[in-house]
Amino acid sequence: MALKATIYKAEIAVADMDRNYYGDHNLTLARHPSETDERMMVRILAFALYADPALAFGKGLCVEDEPDLWQKDLTGLVERWIDVGQPDEKWIRKACGRAREVVVLSYGRAADVWWNGIRDKLTRLTNLTVLNVPSDIPPALAALTARSMRLQCTLQDGQVWITDGSATVAVEPERLMSARS
Repeated sequence: MALKATIYKAEIAVADMDRNYYGDHNLTLARHPSETDERMMVRILAFALYADPALAFGKGLCVEDEPDLWQKDLTGLVERWIDVGQPDEKWIRKACGRAREVVVLSYGRAADVWWNGIRDKLTRLTNLTVLNVPSDIPPALAALTARSMRLQCTLQDGQVWITDGSATVAVEPERLMSARS
């Protein structure tokens, strides 16, 4: 018998002073049985970094050909494609061909090894941004996990503060590669 996804609800208030974006979002996340709390919370971090009313979660780990998050325009074209983790170089190339902007938010102890092995193969992709979350952050974010969460996310000068009211996690993603306009 296949294990079912666990459903999490998150109310997120985003105050992004870098983009002058302020919004409240009610999110429903399906956590695949093989997904960790750390990965799920990094997906929420990715949402906070690029919050927009049109930004939505993909169907998750069990569905190929979809990102972790994406933002489509009214015609269905993919404006922003966001993947969390350490995707394969071919997967990143394919995403760059399908979306106006692609963001990879890497995390974990193996992120440096992954980036050093893939960096030179991605230099021609002008619509790709790669960010790395320091390895001590995902466990701190996982400590905020609850089936029903209320989080406040403040973004300013490239830093993010995520709080549940009792604990706060400060994140400064490292920019490994920036999209070129």
